[in-house]
Amino acid sequence: MATAIPSLSTRVVLPEVMDQPHLHPDHHRTALSALARLNWWSGASRPYRALLRRVADEVRPRPVTLLDVATGGGDVPVALGRWARRVGIDLRIAVCDNNPRAVRLARERAAHRDLTFEAFVHDITRDEIPKLYDVVICSLFLHHLAHPVAVEAVRRLACAADRRLVICDLARTRTGFLLATVASRFLTRSPVVHTDALLSVRAAFTPGEAIRLAHEAGLRGAVVHRCWPQRFRLCWSRP
Repeated sequence: MATAIPSLSTRVVLPEVMDQPHLHPDHHRTALSALARLNWWSGASRPYRALLRRVADEVRPRPVTLLDVATGGGDVPVALGRWARRVGIDLRIAVCDNNPRAVRLARERAAHRDLTFEAFVHDITRDEIPKLYDVVICSLFLHHLAHPVAVEAVRRLACAADRRLVICDLARTRTGFLLATVASRFLTRSPVVHTDALLSVRAAFTPGEAIRLAHEAGLRGAVVHRCWPQRFRLCWSRP
């Protein structure tokens, strides 16, 4: 069935199914696995690799410390951990999420790939991150937040980044909406993801809105790059 494209001139942030506290644990786990498939297809871990190579050169001989905030099922840091092992980068990974089920799944995924994560429950919208990491990343989470909350979350992410912060998210475009419609249905059977994929695009920032948000959060020198597929990457280096 064809899906009409709504107006995308402004953000519309509606509650997503996966964020609902009453969602059955099995449906939540299935949705996280479906998102992992979408992340694999879209190459969600690739935008971080060149950065990690540069930081590894900067801090060698000690390891690079990385924190993935709002990790979901942990598939992005797992992919980065496997890649780092292949290319010989000593990468120490930590992950956090406000959902304990997601943290458990991320820990399980890591163990299945013979990786060890520091994994903890944390809500970036409520509290500061308790320590510094060389690199802080956050994938496909910013669009969940109302603008004032997003500004404060970005500020907290930057406070925890000793060297680099990278935020990757969807861009709010008509092409992105069509792509989300097709990819979510073609690559997954999760009705949660079928619904949330479209809500996510409607709630997403444009690259221009993202850079203004970063400036509001105090991230002078932040830059935004468009990346495939219909996403943007917000990068900031600590002065």
